[in-house]
Parts: sequence; structure tokens; C-alpha cells
Amino acid sequence: MITKTEITAATLAAAFALLAVPVSAEDMGGPKAGKEKCYGVAMKGQNDCAAGAGTTCAGTSKVDYDGTAWKYVPKGTCETMKTPNGMGSLKPSKS
Repeated sequence: MITKTEITAATLAAAFALLAVPVSAEDMGGPKAGKEKCYGVAMKGQNDCAAGAGTTCAGTSKVDYDGTAWKYVPKGTCETMKTPNGMGSLKPSKS
């Protein structure tokens, strides 16, 4: 029979084991080294995240060059990317 003390000890051991694993912001879905989020440059279904109303996240944009959807691009290149709707943007915009 497992006692409350044994469960607590096992839970604590698992929690401490997780603390020992190094996790970067990139691993957690955060910023990627040498990359920046660029809005309005992703093709339909190829966005990395943020895709406007009615979508959840990565790969869910419904139209090409959606100004509310972003894709990671090499840092410093976003605003030089030309699309049929204008240039890429570091901030979301209406499509």
C-alpha cells in the first residue's frame, strides 16, 4: 500500500529532476537566437504562430500574407521582405 508520504516524496523527486533539465526560451516556444517574428510574410498554413481570429497557432493561417500571422525570419530581414501587400512588419497589422 502506498502512503501519502511516499507519494509526496515521489512527486518532489520528479519535480527536482525537472529542475535539473536546462530549458531555453526557444525550447519553450520563445524567441529563437538570430531570428525575429515577421508579420505578413507567411503563406497560408505556414505561419509559426499568431494567425488572427478563428485560428489557434502554427500552421493555421487561412490566407497568404496575413498581417496578423507571423513567421520566424533571420534577424534584420523582416522589414526588407516584399510581399503583394507591402513589406514585412515587426508588428501585427490588418491584412
